[in-house]
Amino acid sequence: MNFGIDRLLAEPALRKPLDGKRVALLAHPASVTRDLTHSLDALVATGINLSAVFGPQHGVRGDLQDNMMESPDFTDPRYGVPVFSLYGEVRRPTAQSMDTFDVMLVDLQDVGCRIYTFVTTLLYVLEAAAAHGKEVWVLDRPNLAGRPVEGLTLLPGWESFVGAGPMPMRHGMTLGEMGRWFIDHFGLDVEYHVIEMEGWAPEARPGFGWPIERPWINPSPNAANVNMARAYAGTVMLEGTTLSEGRGTTRALELFGAPDIDARAVIAEMQRMAPEWTASCTLRDMWFQPTFHKHVGALCSGVFIHAEGPAYDHAAFRPWRLQALGFKAIRRLYPDYALWRDFPYEYVFDKLAIDVINGGPGLREWVDDAASSPGDLDALTKPDEAAWEAVRQKYLIY
Repeated sequence: MNFGIDRLLAEPALRKPLDGKRVALLAHPASVTRDLTHSLDALVATGINLSAVFGPQHGVRGDLQDNMMESPDFTDPRYGVPVFSLYGEVRRPTAQSMDTFDVMLVDLQDVGCRIYTFVTTLLYVLEAAAAHGKEVWVLDRPNLAGRPVEGLTLLPGWESFVGAGPMPMRHGMTLGEMGRWFIDHFGLDVEYHVIEMEGWAPEARPGFGWPIERPWINPSPNAANVNMARAYAGTVMLEGTTLSEGRGTTRALELFGAPDIDARAVIAEMQRMAPEWTASCTLRDMWFQPTFHKHVGALCSGVFIHAEGPAYDHAAFRPWRLQALGFKAIRRLYPDYALWRDFPYEYVFDKLAIDVINGGPGLREWVDDAASSPGDLDALTKPDEAAWEAVRQKYLIY
């Protein structure tokens, strides 16, 4: 299988339109070729006139752990070109930075979730390119969460850096495909190209979209492996709660827990309420002690989500429902539990973090309604999922 970067490097005809143009690269630590050369080095080695580099959240170097930790601009010490942060003083490219190139190459490994901010950064780049007459090329990479769609559609007025537009939490598209939808949906006049992958098989086991012969490299500090990427559309909601998502451990966003819950009881309640939502993975009770972040230094009873192994059913696995079920189980077992985080999330100060994450209050209201059932969440969500599957169809490439 070849990613977009591999094809661009291997096929001179694909690179030909870049001759004589100033080229910028939007990249992070996972922007590497088949032989694990960083895309920046590989593009320079081909003779492309690289004039600028841009970095998304967590930076080009991927050195910043948490949300709302900003990266500065700097000058690349090897090539002497400017490196502009799109998660620092600005989230959108400035006019000054847009003047440094003619074509931007976007080579970002995404994880297939609306809230993962590389999706929003792509939109902001496309909007800036339309305003300044620049080209954007996406060097496409796998969506290793695959094609399944899940979650409520972001509501009008709930747009944010973790909610670029009216899509569900798990969108089931590659960045190249998402760019096509952005351009159409927002009416952008921009010259846009996708360097397509060859051989991507999102439904084929064992990788279900990730070629197992390719080493995994964290695109952000806590995106440690394929299991995390599969679970992330659910576990990211933990960032809107007082529960630990495992930051300060080696397996962040693959587990949840706290010192004052009983993980075995939570798992049993989840399986009692919605056995069909828990059957596509393995839930394991465990213990962990965060070295930083929530519940730092405290021994936590936790639930580990294994979206892997013999129990994993890729077509049936629904991480957003699974994590919602975890919240519901805690609410049933501990009715007065202070579940929802009450401090700002991604610079949104007037809404609860859990609602910002979900693009509206629907998920939280379902959890907090003592009379609601899993079937009620299905009834609320399935129309949104079906609508998105219909909308996205004409933008799919693979």
